[in-house]
Amino acid sequence: MFDTMTVTKAAAGLFGTFLVLLLAKWGAEVLYHADGHGETASYIIETESSGESADGEEVVFEEMLAAADPEKGAKVFRKCTACHKLEDGANGTGPYLYAVVDRPVAAAKGFTGYSAAMQAHGGNWTPEALDAFLTRPSAYISGTSMSFAGLKKPQERADLIAYLQTIGN
Repeated sequence: MFDTMTVTKAAAGLFGTFLVLLLAKWGAEVLYHADGHGETASYIIETESSGESADGEEVVFEEMLAAADPEKGAKVFRKCTACHKLEDGANGTGPYLYAVVDRPVAAAKGFTGYSAAMQAHGGNWTPEALDAFLTRPSAYISGTSMSFAGLKKPQERADLIAYLQTIGN
């Protein structure tokens, strides 16, 4: 049936494979183990939440909007141009944004692509409502057909809203 040499070769192959796997696991732990680099993680990514500044103080949206730069907002608006236009009545994939500030929600004339959630939302596009919507559209109006991920930086949103206020208002 099996001679001693065949059993020895099979056992050596099995144990050799096991040894290689153990060595690979040990090497990976040495390279990627977080405790090997001190008490903190190797890479710390600082982020700024939408309602706080970097030093932890509450950001007042009205103050940010008052200090906003419409020229910077025009640059931020480039992210919107794939779907939105600024000319009155010129709808694209999304509704036109001419005079959008303080306009009723879902009220762009001639635009028929509003989702049921957007139509049911009601209210006006006040600067505060635009700020909340632009942070993350799907979180502000659940079920919106706008697939934009949002603008995470409060200053970008304030600059964009200040720019939109100059268009047709």
